[in-house]
Amino acid sequence: MNFAIVYLIHRVLYRIGDFFHHWYVDGSRNFAHAFISLLENLDRAFAVKINFRFLFQPLYKDYTVVGRILGPIFRSGRILIGVVVYAFLSVIFLAIYLAWLLLPPAIIIYAAATRY
Repeated sequence: MNFAIVYLIHRVLYRIGDFFHHWYVDGSRNFAHAFISLLENLDRAFAVKINFRFLFQPLYKDYTVVGRILGPIFRSGRILIGVVVYAFLSVIFLAIYLAWLLLPPAIIIYAAATRY
């Protein structure tokens, strides 16, 4: 038996498997890291969790009547805007991620369909 041919076939199959591991496992890990980093950076601007925790507290410790009225209004507005932005970006990231996952099978199906 010719060991060079067996070795080359083994290496081709290994590289194909390595490509799919790199594409799906490492790519998914990097994509998730980018998504979490984006949410962390956005949370510095919107601070949804902190605003929700202190929803009925006045802003900047202004315990006057105006501060007690405007605090919950401004905090609920920031919470609402933050949740809408988070949801919008989550949908966009999900669509991009699904396109990322479906790209190799789509290329393989396209190549197989145009071959015949």
